[in-house]
Amino acid sequence: MTALSSSGRRVAVTGLGVVAPAGTGAQQFWNGLLGPGATSGRSIRMDDWDPTPYFENGKAARRADRVEQFSLAAAAEAFEQAGGTDSIGVDPARFGTIFATGVGGLHTLEEQIQVRLEKGERRVSPFLVPMMMTNAAGAAISMRYGLQGPNETITTACAAGSHAINYAARLIKWGLIDAVATGGSESAGTPTALAGFGNMTALSSTGVSMPFAAARDGFVMGEGSAVLILEEWSHAEARGANILGEILGGGSTADAHHITAPAPGGVGAIACMRQALAESGLEPDDVKQVNAHGTSTPLNDAAEADAITEVFGPGAVPVVSTKGVTGHALGAAGALEAAAVLLSIQHELIPPTANTTECDPEMSIDLVVGESRPWTPGPAISNNFGFGGHNGSVVLAPSS
Repeated sequence: MTALSSSGRRVAVTGLGVVAPAGTGAQQFWNGLLGPGATSGRSIRMDDWDPTPYFENGKAARRADRVEQFSLAAAAEAFEQAGGTDSIGVDPARFGTIFATGVGGLHTLEEQIQVRLEKGERRVSPFLVPMMMTNAAGAAISMRYGLQGPNETITTACAAGSHAINYAARLIKWGLIDAVATGGSESAGTPTALAGFGNMTALSSTGVSMPFAAARDGFVMGEGSAVLILEEWSHAEARGANILGEILGGGSTADAHHITAPAPGGVGAIACMRQALAESGLEPDDVKQVNAHGTSTPLNDAAEADAITEVFGPGAVPVVSTKGVTGHALGAAGALEAAAVLLSIQHELIPPTANTTECDPEMSIDLVVGESRPWTPGPAISNNFGFGGHNGSVVLAPSS
């Protein structure tokens, strides 16, 4: 398979930070992925979340929506692991911020609508707009660390995290920048959003996310953020950075079929994964793990299973969905799942698909269930698909 022209300079991952109900901090997140499923009810959230350590004071924290709070917390860990901007040593004008969210500051918007209805227009917060705008999280990271390169936010629904990481990596490959903070953040489990998702029957009626199980009946809303620091490979090597992995390539396609339902047979997902393999210079049998979108919805899981089987062959590659633990964090899902892949490489284990005891017999995929599975790390593909027909895939690999 011939690599696409976007292949150029190599892209190293040198920092990783995670905030999620499964665990705050990359190691705690990994521990959560290995544990039993945490999803219960329509949504899971960090009820004990305290943002104040990541801000100058409590007032500054209160002027940031949870989406921004999560992003700055994840970025703090990622930059610390990478050694900080001084250690990274990249010209700020060539250090970008490419971030993702599906919705943005929905909690703030919903709260301020209620304020207006109950107390009048004059009581609406002057911080409403900067707190609710979808680019707030990425902008906050850029300002916090003085990153003056491209600062863009991608909002392609549930594919946004994968799209952001792939686009960020391409900017380095093409020589337009030398480093980038990328990933995604989401906190959209408001009463109105949950009512909307519930009324369209997207949420699980049992309150349990069971990806690829025959009894699956919808997703459970999640929240959180993951931030990756990417650098041009030779620069990272020269400064002695601890390279966590490599972004080999990615894909982005559109179903052009339906606003919420996937194209039958997963044809858009098939094209997306094949595009990702082509950019990465890989053949299907080079891939050793698929971190699936796996939302636990009937149509999406079936279409993705069909697509994986078409691209890789029946049962040819281990498949996992981590959403049984994390819930579905919408625009942050791709970032959290890229983090899961990097941690899977580090620990040489593939976490199990929580809450699913066996794969739907109508599917021909090798789903990892029950307990984690040892593997020899190799290239892994992470998939995310979003309302609107968006498809995103990213290929990550060990550093060696």
